[in-house]
Amino acid sequence: MRLLLVAAALVACAAAHEHHGEAPICAGGGGRVVAEFRPGEVTLDGHPADWEAVEASEFALLPALDPDDDKAYTGGKVAVKAVHDGVNVFFMLQVDGDYAYTKGESKKCPSVALMFQVGEKATYYNMGGCKDLPGSCTRKSCRDHEVDIMHFSVGNAIPGRLYGGNHIDNAAGKGGDRFGHLVDVYSWNPHCRYLDGIGPKENNSNAQNDWHGAWWHSSLTFHSGFVDDDSPYGKKDDKGTYYFEFSRPLRTMDQFQQDAQFTIGEPSSMAVAFWYPTDGKPWSNSQHYSASCDWVTLDIQPSLEAARYRPAPNRSWDAATAFALLLSVVAVCVSIFVGYSASKNKSGVQFTQLADI
Repeated sequence: MRLLLVAAALVACAAAHEHHGEAPICAGGGGRVVAEFRPGEVTLDGHPADWEAVEASEFALLPALDPDDDKAYTGGKVAVKAVHDGVNVFFMLQVDGDYAYTKGESKKCPSVALMFQVGEKATYYNMGGCKDLPGSCTRKSCRDHEVDIMHFSVGNAIPGRLYGGNHIDNAAGKGGDRFGHLVDVYSWNPHCRYLDGIGPKENNSNAQNDWHGAWWHSSLTFHSGFVDDDSPYGKKDDKGTYYFEFSRPLRTMDQFQQDAQFTIGEPSSMAVAFWYPTDGKPWSNSQHYSASCDWVTLDIQPSLEAARYRPAPNRSWDAATAFALLLSVVAVCVSIFVGYSASKNKSGVQFTQLADI
């Protein structure tokens, strides 16, 4: 039963990401998100206070299938922030929106996704862009079209609580999350989209959900910790801002091209998607907004100290060498002086043969 529910959720999410036909014309594609080295500054709890000093990159949220400025999300732009601590990378998404939450009904709640390029040929449009039809995708036929996706549907997630990778689902070798549906997914196209560790027979593997995350809304005032019985946690239609916070290791143990691998100092390609139940109506499968109609560059920067670092001469070695050289020179000079003195004194000394005594 659990497997059927997961399969159904994946089908729904695949349809939600689905693009059809040729890529739409978009004048505002691209952009850049900078992840500075800020160790020890971020607590993964969905709250924005510890992100105030981090600069945001803002993007208009346009319909993914028809990126027309006139059809942009009415709540405004999405602010994307990122930092890293040398081991993990952290993301904060901020989107204005009236409070909407219906427990157990994901399409009546906001939802977000992050997508990252894995294969060199992977396109933003059509989630990797492999031409294979459903049922025919394999890791060989769709090689280099892989994308890595984190999808968070908050319909079963308590605000301020942590979701994503957990011991139960990771022990099963899958990228799922049976508690809050913050899942780790890979895709070759909208029809060929799987939880990490699941897929065509030759691509099955032991995997895990490497993501963790939490959500919050600024209208929520109870900070002692919500529990499931507190649902819906806030008042419907209260004005405010949604916060979605995530983290993941820079590098994972993936061996099947299911996870993006981040390197400090090297750019990566990412995308951001957002769903919202406008006017209280459930969002449809294809009704999602995108922060850009092309890849956004994720720039994971080295620390300022590392960027400014220049290997200094080994001064202790130089001092020791200079001192040793000085001693050597002094020793040579002393040797020459002693030798010269000895030879000079020798010329004035009279030797008497033993036979003459």
